[in-house]
Amino acid sequence: MKNSTYEIQLRPTVVADLDVLFEFQLDHEARHLAAFTSKDSTDKKAYLAKYTRLLADPAINNQTIIADNEIAGSIAKFIMEGDAEITYWIDKPFWGKGVATTALKDFLTLETTRPIFGRVAFDNLGSQKVLENCGFVKTGTDKGFANERQTEIEEFIYRLDH
Repeated sequence: MKNSTYEIQLRPTVVADLDVLFEFQLDHEARHLAAFTSKDSTDKKAYLAKYTRLLADPAINNQTIIADNEIAGSIAKFIMEGDAEITYWIDKPFWGKGVATTALKDFLTLETTRPIFGRVAFDNLGSQKVLENCGFVKTGTDKGFANERQTEIEEFIYRLDH
C-alpha cells in the first residue's frame, strides 16, 4: 500500500532479515520508548537465537515491513496469556512518516484474529497514535517491569475487535 511518502509492503520475515532488524533495536531512544525489551538488547547471539525460534512458531505471524524496497521494520502477532497481541518496531529514519500506521493497517488485513491487543508504554505517544489510527481503543492500564528503564512503569492496553 502506498502512503504519502513510501510504497509499503509486508512479507514474511526470514532469518536473513534478523541481522538488519537487530540493528534497529540497538537505538537507545527506540529501546527507551519500547521499554519492555529483553534483558540485554545488545546481545546479538541471544537475539538471533530467540527470533530464529519464533520464526518457526506457527502461532506467530512475523512480517517484515518494506518501504521502497528497504527494510523499515517488523510487525508480528503473538499469543500472550491466551490473547492475541500485536508488536511492531520501526527503524528511526521512518518515524513520523506514516510507515507504522500503513504497515499495521495492511497487517490487520492479513492477520484476522480478533480481538487483538496492543500494549504501549504510557509515554510512547507515537505508538499510541498508530494504534488509535488503526481503530484500536484504549481499554485499560497495567504496570510492568521495563527492562530498558530498569523500573516498573505504566503501560496502556489497546484492543481491536473488528
